[in-house]
Amino acid sequence: MNIHRVKIHREGTNILILLLLVMLVLNIPAWLFLPPPVFPAVFTAICGVFYLFVFNFFRCPVRHYRGGRKGQVVSSVDGKVVVIEEVDEPEFIKGRAIQLSVFMSPLNVHANWFPVDGKVVYVKHHPGRFLSAYLPKSSTDNERCTIGIETPEGHRVTVRQIAGAMARRIVTYAREGEEASIDNHLGFIKFGSRVDIFLPLGSEIDVWIHQKTRGGVTPIAKLPPRT
Repeated sequence: MNIHRVKIHREGTNILILLLLVMLVLNIPAWLFLPPPVFPAVFTAICGVFYLFVFNFFRCPVRHYRGGRKGQVVSSVDGKVVVIEEVDEPEFIKGRAIQLSVFMSPLNVHANWFPVDGKVVYVKHHPGRFLSAYLPKSSTDNERCTIGIETPEGHRVTVRQIAGAMARRIVTYAREGEEASIDNHLGFIKFGSRVDIFLPLGSEIDVWIHQKTRGGVTPIAKLPPRT
């Protein structure tokens, strides 16, 4: 497993350019008209910290998973594991499944990776509310997008992007009929959100509640062998 470099995600390029221009427009008058030197310096420092926060949010590390891929499930996002439980997944798996959810704070990278290799066979967007993504009801009540993937071994894996109280825009790149790869992005969610992964029963879970994960890097489960 390796991280080669960090770039800015395409979802953030225009936002960062616009924000930089706005801050220049605000800071020039501040240095011209506010009492020097303390007040303009403090204002510029506050603007700089805010810009770094937004810049950090739109980081987009280029990652390549180097571990074994057969039956391997890798975290889709950077964040903290908040749910591991057996549930009903009626949308794609259509039965009992193991739900594994990772919550992303505004400080995390918000690019979303495919958790398994395979083929995208289902994509559907659902309008909804904007509850805190940390709440269990966010999985079914919030605005979300569900992606269904079939692995080469025939397993069905569901990935659900969930908007949060701050994250009011879900971007999904996955399209039906396309190949899914652990190294590639399936989408992006802007500001504090959550991703649920639903796995077949019998999957071996390799993480625990509150463990931190890295998208495209942290192994989170092994799919059961097919007979």
